[in-house]
Amino acid sequence: MLLDPTPLLAVVTVALVVLAAVAAAALGHARAVLTASARAAAQLAAISLVITALVRTPWVSAVLLVMYGVAAWTAGRRVSKSRPWPAAVPMAAGALPPLLLLFGTGAAPLQGMVLIPIAGILLGGCLTATAMAGRNAMDELRARNGEVEAALSLGLPPAEARREICAPKAAQALLPALDQTRTVGLVTLPGAFVGMLLGGASPLQAGIVQLVVLVALLAAEAIAAKVTIELVCRERFGRTGIPAS
Repeated sequence: MLLDPTPLLAVVTVALVVLAAVAAAALGHARAVLTASARAAAQLAAISLVITALVRTPWVSAVLLVMYGVAAWTAGRRVSKSRPWPAAVPMAAGALPPLLLLFGTGAAPLQGMVLIPIAGILLGGCLTATAMAGRNAMDELRARNGEVEAALSLGLPPAEARREICAPKAAQALLPALDQTRTVGLVTLPGAFVGMLLGGASPLQAGIVQLVVLVALLAAEAIAAKVTIELVCRERFGRTGIPAS
C-alpha cells in the first residue's frame, strides 16, 4: 500500500514542516528548516520527473554525475569554503567500490531504477561522512595546534603529527552509520526496507535489500572518512594553522 498524493497528505506534510520549524526556532534554525523543506520538495519533484524521463536511456549516467557533483561540492563546502574541491576524492573513493562490487559482479542488476537509488544512498552517506570527518579534523587541529607542534618537535612528519591529533575525533563521523546498523529492526526501520514493503515486496526480500544497503553504506562511509582525514592531514583543504608538509 502506497501513500497516495491526496490533499490531506499535503496538509499533513505542511503541518510537519511547521512543527519542525517551531521546534528548531529555539535552536536558531527555524528558517533553515523551512528553506531545506522547500528545497527538498522542489528537488524531489524535479528528480522524479528527470528519473522517469531518463532512467531507461543512456542519459542515466548524466544523472549520476550531477548527483556526484552536488554531493562533492556540498561536502567540500562544509569542510572548507575556500577549497571545497578535494572532497570529490573521498566521495568517489567511498562510493565506487560498493557500486563496482554490487553491479560489476551482477549481484545487483545494472538498471537505472536500481542503480540510481543505490548510488544516491551511497553518495548521501559519503557526503555526511566526508563533511563530518573533515570538519571534526579541521576543528581539532586548530584547537590543539600546540600538541601538533609538540609532535613535530619529537620528529614526526607533519602529516603523521596531524593524524595523531585529529584522527580519533574525525573518526566519530562513522558513529551515525554504526548506530543505524546496530539498531536496525530494533529502533529504526530504514527507508529502503519500508519502501520495498510498501511497494509489495516480501519482508524477506526487503530485509535482504536493506542489509546489503547498510553494509555497502558502512563501507562507503568508512572509506570516505579515512580518505578525508588523510587529505586534511596533508592540508589539501587548506592550512590548519600549523607548519605545512
